[in-house]
Amino acid sequence: MIPDLTPSDDISKDRLRLWLKLLKAQSAIEAEIRRRLREDFATTLPRFDVMSALFRHSKGLKMSQISGLLKVSNGNVTGIVDRLVEDGQVIRVAVPGDRRAQLARLTPAGITAFERLAQAHEGWLNMMLGGIDEADIAALAAQLDNITDHLEADHAN
Repeated sequence: MIPDLTPSDDISKDRLRLWLKLLKAQSAIEAEIRRRLREDFATTLPRFDVMSALFRHSKGLKMSQISGLLKVSNGNVTGIVDRLVEDGQVIRVAVPGDRRAQLARLTPAGITAFERLAQAHEGWLNMMLGGIDEADIAALAAQLDNITDHLEADHAN
């Protein structure tokens, strides 16, 4: 069944305004994080994201696994990992039993660098979202979970 896509009531217009506000907030936060990563650490958000994925998976990940986690192409991930390898922050290791596959894994230097980035990242988020009290954070997080659950249920059907 195709839903009626014509805005016909106030709730439809409210949903549109909500979507625009979500985009505006997300874009502003992301732009500030990108700026701070670039200015304070001479790095990028995609690089931070790859390091974060590898930090959470200390045994390492295949390029396709990183791509799946970050929802980006294998080519993007491979280029970022190549640069991280050149910088000594990531190593590639063979996958036992699969001569074609390699895992990317943070080096000790990469772990140290990521921990510094993550600490700064957390501080920036605390500063940017500091005006939201604990109860509102919990309520907003629950509502965003509801949106995600609804979208995933729609996608599954």
